Amino acid sequence: MRILVLAAAVTAVMAVSPAGAQQLENYESWAVLQPSFPSTGGNGIMIGEYRPVIVGRTCSTRFTATEPNGTVYRNVVEFDAVDAQGGTLCTNGRWRSEDGSASGTTPFRVFFKDGVVRGSP
Repeated sequence: MRILVLAAAVTAVMAVSPAGAQQLENYESWAVLQPSFPSTGGNGIMIGEYRPVIVGRTCSTRFTATEPNGTVYRNVVEFDAVDAQGGTLCTNGRWRSEDGSASGTTPFRVFFKDGVVRGSP
């Protein structure tokens, strides 16, 4: 019984720890990245022209954010590029507007492997 309790505790810690979560996530199961998709920030904003590339240890792309009323904002995002699951995971995204008026972070991630680019769900 003691071993079962210990095994359950280890499993629970892995499920909530960042390292455990990354080990359990299968990036190849993510959908192929499309150049247009709904913003992770919501509010009906659509992301467009999203075509990330890897240069050194950074992934980046210019992109648009379009409000429901049609207002378009031009932005740039940069991610840390890290080796993961035989490919490259772009994580810790930082975006900024091209005119310098706004900036922030994004939970969105991108995974490159064997010529296929996938976006986090």
